[in-house]
Amino acid sequence: MPTLASATVGARLWLLVEFSGPWPSHLESFDLPDDIAALVRRALDRGVRPQLIRRPGRRARPRQRGMRVLVGYGEGPRPWLASGFVAGPDDLDLDALVAGVVPESCILEDEPVFLVCTHAKRNACCARIGLPLARTLAENLPGRVWETSHVGGDRYAANLVCLPHGIFYGSMSQAAAIAAANAYRSGEVILDRYRGRAGIPEPLQAVEHFARAHTGECSVGAVAVESSRSDGDVTEAIVRVGDTRLQVVVEPSAFRAPCGTACAETITTYRLVSLDRLTPVRYATPALT
Repeated sequence: MPTLASATVGARLWLLVEFSGPWPSHLESFDLPDDIAALVRRALDRGVRPQLIRRPGRRARPRQRGMRVLVGYGEGPRPWLASGFVAGPDDLDLDALVAGVVPESCILEDEPVFLVCTHAKRNACCARIGLPLARTLAENLPGRVWETSHVGGDRYAANLVCLPHGIFYGSMSQAAAIAAANAYRSGEVILDRYRGRAGIPEPLQAVEHFARAHTGECSVGAVAVESSRSDGDVTEAIVRVGDTRLQVVVEPSAFRAPCGTACAETITTYRLVSLDRLTPVRYATPALT
């Protein structure tokens, strides 16, 4: 099943809250300890994506006072990640995060973080496939890997999210996850099993994918959509890839997943309609006489 253009659209700001107790099937139910529920509610009210996290292999243990949190700002070309420990839900300045400022209770992280969805109550496949992958990845990248609650796209389990950019991968094997994580630590993406970057509309995720496939560009920040327009289902975009500009046109392409009743709904992906390299234009000003 194709994974391109399937990253979660509504996630450019992230709140990760460590909680090793039982996770509800939906965080929006707020079936959580009062302090965590209050923090999740504050995040949702501000358009911040909340996730519960725990270290791979660890399960419920007595909770300490306060909460360990990580916040991620995925906007623009220079996203960042910060971590802290707060006594209560009101001690984390989420308004600062929304403004692109590191909250006073947090300190910047100098290494990326990797999330593997293992949310069994949301989808059993996420736990069955995600748990061993998270443990293996944690052995290779100690201290940088977390199990996490639902990230979107259960049909792509196991799912891997690379923060702070919000790079999504799906249908991951253990070897593929290690390769993707190491590439991200070097500032690159791997197109194999690449779902896209969170917070970007799906047609533009597809545009980026096809631009990368055409040029071979792997750098995380080297591809940017400069402008786009849609006419019905067709999306046309101008994409900058390094010093090159491309005109890319994509349209939806639907198919039925072959994996049985669990994924029997129609799934939308995208097909490339056209891709053209634009010739640089140099404007000449006539000499004044």
